[in-house]
Amino acid sequence: MKNFIKEFKTFIERGNVLDMAVGVVIGSAFGKIVTSLVENIIMPIIGLIIGGLDFSELTITVKDSVIAYGLFIQNCLDFLIIAFCIFTVIKIMNRLTRKHKKEQAASKSEQIVLLEEIRDLLKAKNKR
Repeated sequence: MKNFIKEFKTFIERGNVLDMAVGVVIGSAFGKIVTSLVENIIMPIIGLIIGGLDFSELTITVKDSVIAYGLFIQNCLDFLIIAFCIFTVIKIMNRLTRKHKKEQAASKSEQIVLLEEIRDLLKAKNKR
């Protein structure tokens, strides 16, 4: 049991867990914003374009069951918007990461050249 608690403590102390928790909280808030955007702005505009249709009222009643396919359409649109935003953020982050790695590689190659020059100077000095 002590090993389990020790492992758990080590896991919690990692920065990744905190980053993940922050991501979940921000993602949840972002999801609410996107849902509001879809329900209150996008879907009413689409409804007006296609003839004043309110998607939240689109249902089919089968016996005692109500199938709310309009809400399903709204949720699909929510998903697409969130997926597009996440794709865009990841694409930007990947671009920045690649740029940073190139800069680091260039910096390392400059350091290597300087170190080689220092090595050569030391070798020449030791030969005298």
